[in-house]
Amino acid sequence: MKRILWTISSTLAAVGIAAAVVVTLNLQGEAPLPATETLQSTPALVQRGEYLARVGNCMACHTTQGGAPFAGGRGIETPFGVVHSSNLTPDKAHGIGSWTSAEFWRAMHHGRSKDGRLLYPAFPYPNYTQVTREDSDAIFAYLQSQPAVAEPNRAHALRFPYSTQAALGVWRALFFAPGAPQPEAKQTAEYNRGAYLVNGLGHCTACHTPRNALGATSDAKAFTGGLIPVQNWYAPALNAAHEAGVKEWKTDDVVALLKTGVAPQGSVLGPMAEVVFRSTQYLSDADARAMAVYLQALPQQERKAPATVTAPPASAMASVIARGGKVYEQQCAQCHGDQGQGEPGAFPPLAGNRAVMMADPTNLVRVVLQGGYLPATQGNPRPHGMPPFQQFLSDEDVAAVTTFVRNSWGNRAPGVGTIEVYRARERRGL
Repeated sequence: MKRILWTISSTLAAVGIAAAVVVTLNLQGEAPLPATETLQSTPALVQRGEYLARVGNCMACHTTQGGAPFAGGRGIETPFGVVHSSNLTPDKAHGIGSWTSAEFWRAMHHGRSKDGRLLYPAFPYPNYTQVTREDSDAIFAYLQSQPAVAEPNRAHALRFPYSTQAALGVWRALFFAPGAPQPEAKQTAEYNRGAYLVNGLGHCTACHTPRNALGATSDAKAFTGGLIPVQNWYAPALNAAHEAGVKEWKTDDVVALLKTGVAPQGSVLGPMAEVVFRSTQYLSDADARAMAVYLQALPQQERKAPATVTAPPASAMASVIARGGKVYEQQCAQCHGDQGQGEPGAFPPLAGNRAVMMADPTNLVRVVLQGGYLPATQGNPRPHGMPPFQQFLSDEDVAAVTTFVRNSWGNRAPGVGTIEVYRARERRGL
């Protein structure tokens, strides 16, 4: 991988002049901006913008822990370095107080700042380009109504050549084109509304789609699941029943998951818990249902046969499962039950739980190490949580207990090795 990235770096540096031409070409197709502001803000527009900003989860990235809302400065780690979010308050020196709604729309639609600079796609404009001008204007009106915060923007900390506009121009030429929502004539208005929310402001594909070596997603692989870079949580496939697909669920259950974080078939943890807490719990009933309808209509991917792996000797596997069974009895059975049956409304069952049996065990290992915490929502204000076990379970114990739950009560999945536990600890500094 290092050799691949070095080759990419060398290539990008070598085509700097061509990239500059690409940056210039990217200007083509952009309508000239009006010289003055034309948007007339109203209380109703601001209120609508507040709702849409929640749908887009804007505050999550543009607010530091304990910081002023939308004042920016949060570091977003990427494989290429750290991108710091910008100040979105109406401060004229550091925020967007001197911007017009047209300039804000250009940032959303074209990924270009007020001064013409290309923006890094850590700001998900590859998705936000689908947002309508009317919705962009509403969000802008809401942000302009917020208190101005004189918080200077922090410089990005990206490695060369990823820190250059030339390299970014090449990336855009390869992987980005401005778009617009394209309603499907044969589908219902509800389906098209859901598609608009999921693919635009919801930017669901930003996590639930694998990324290539340059951090770009592909429409052909949309919703097929992928490891979230740097965070190292696996965002499961939304179009596969054996991962996080909801095609066979009741629509009301999908709505419940989006709005409360809990449904009869499962609950959300990790990064998705934050999405529900900050964003989807505030969806209107109609929009939550529209998203559910769209997600249920996604074309389903075929389940691939698992890769052939040399199984450990039966005696070794039996030893690991026996050890895991003892750990489970001591640490887990009190909540999850002797037979992995869980407790309805409190603790999820492990028997038959697809999150437990996914081919990639990353999330299961992370939950055992770091604990599992559901979001506190209006519909589930006091959720139960799972404590972390990283302090007193060894790598061998974690590997054993996760192997045990993946192969008990009818569950069947490959075992978990200590190397996978070690990597999970190392990636997060546990």
